[in-house]
Amino acid sequence: MSTLCNFVDNQAVPASTNDTLDVTSPHTGQAIAQVPLSSSDDVDTAVAAAAKAWPAWAALTVNTRSAKLMALHGLLAEHTGELVELIVSEHGKTRAEALGDVGKGLETLAYAAGAGALGAGQATYVSGGVLCRMDRAALGVVASIVPFNFPFMVPFWTLPLALAMGNTCVVKPSEKVPLTMARVAELAASLLPPGVLNLVHGGGAVAQALIDHPNVAAVTFVGSSPVAEAVHARATARGKRVLALGGAKNHLVALPDCDLEMTARDIVASFAGCAGQRCMAASALLVVGEQPALIARVVELARALVPGSDGPLAMGPVIDAAAVTRIEAAVRGAAESGAEVLLDGHAPTTAFAARQAESGGFWVGPSVILHRSSKDSALHEEIFGPVLSVLHCADAQEALAIENASAFGNAACVYTASGAAAEFFAQRFAAAMIGVNVGVPVPREPFSFGGCKRSRFGSSDITGDAAIEFFSTRRKITTKWSVPADQTWMS
Repeated sequence: MSTLCNFVDNQAVPASTNDTLDVTSPHTGQAIAQVPLSSSDDVDTAVAAAAKAWPAWAALTVNTRSAKLMALHGLLAEHTGELVELIVSEHGKTRAEALGDVGKGLETLAYAAGAGALGAGQATYVSGGVLCRMDRAALGVVASIVPFNFPFMVPFWTLPLALAMGNTCVVKPSEKVPLTMARVAELAASLLPPGVLNLVHGGGAVAQALIDHPNVAAVTFVGSSPVAEAVHARATARGKRVLALGGAKNHLVALPDCDLEMTARDIVASFAGCAGQRCMAASALLVVGEQPALIARVVELARALVPGSDGPLAMGPVIDAAAVTRIEAAVRGAAESGAEVLLDGHAPTTAFAARQAESGGFWVGPSVILHRSSKDSALHEEIFGPVLSVLHCADAQEALAIENASAFGNAACVYTASGAAAEFFAQRFAAAMIGVNVGVPVPREPFSFGGCKRSRFGSSDITGDAAIEFFSTRRKITTKWSVPADQTWMS
């Protein structure tokens, strides 16, 4: 079984320690590789390479950098099939989901390749003979600390625009899914100069070393809210620019006039897609009025899902045994608090339980819980698994009040046939990414991705036009070459 190397200066570099973790397949629970637990010395080596490469990379014209990124887009697109198989193997996504993971990451890369236009400056005469212009300067070395749930897409929330703006990068992939980005770094070495893109494997110690490093100018992080908050506090205390995205509890509001079949299918796709392991997954369904047919259809569609990697009804495993335990505890706790479990994904009679017993993997079926109290913890806490909490609401105001009271602010959606009702909710939801009949309202470029409240710590979004601001500094340059006839205080 192979042990991964770090990737520095376009070369595979063994970690300085002998400590490793197993990379396990969620399908079987068996180890498929080993990832090193790198040391602060390894971080120093990677950051030094990135810092050394930065001046020359930043000095390239934006069009030259964009051309390299477009070439990288083409190369990675050619290797889509290989990357998909790595994601399926180490993460457990279905092949369709893995293809989406790669596709969305490539989309952000294509957008960044247009940085020549996106990051263009401005110039105007502000007085007689006095010209002001604005351009953008790179920050330096950007550290990207990413989670397990999207092995390709989430790193590519940071890398494309950070590189396009002239920064160099050090990435710490999740130690649970390091294989995909390790292969990306190998491929990128044929196109990017040494030191522009570097990888350091490891756990929390590597993340802390990156945050603390004096030559790291900016940090991006994606993970749980408590850790995101800690990362933000630690990085800002050291004077760094930081954007830390946290968890979510996303609400769907189904109004009585919603299209039953479309809504039910969209709800199931939202809460069970990617086995519920995404910060945009729906996890709380607020049903306005009595809609027993809608709830019954949601349960029916969720029950039809089967364990596997292929096909329209396939749902993959969760990431590890700890996730299985956490999800089972949440469903069991809801039942003990008085909620009705309409569909138990952990019941021993399910196909998922049979697959888990047969394979030794981390298979958990979808669960649907009907709550009687809006105070139930499962309605408010992030479970990060294929669990849907359902609550009846007397009217739209009650549903809106529950959504507004959430500590999180990633996504919210309303299902309705009424444009007026859709606009009512869109203007009053407290989340930052809002859907109308769209259960996973992920913005597409040029619109930026990012939540609010405890779903985001920092003042920017991580993709799109907002990320251009995050990954660069505006410079304002005022020039005068002759004494104007109409002198002012600026002359």
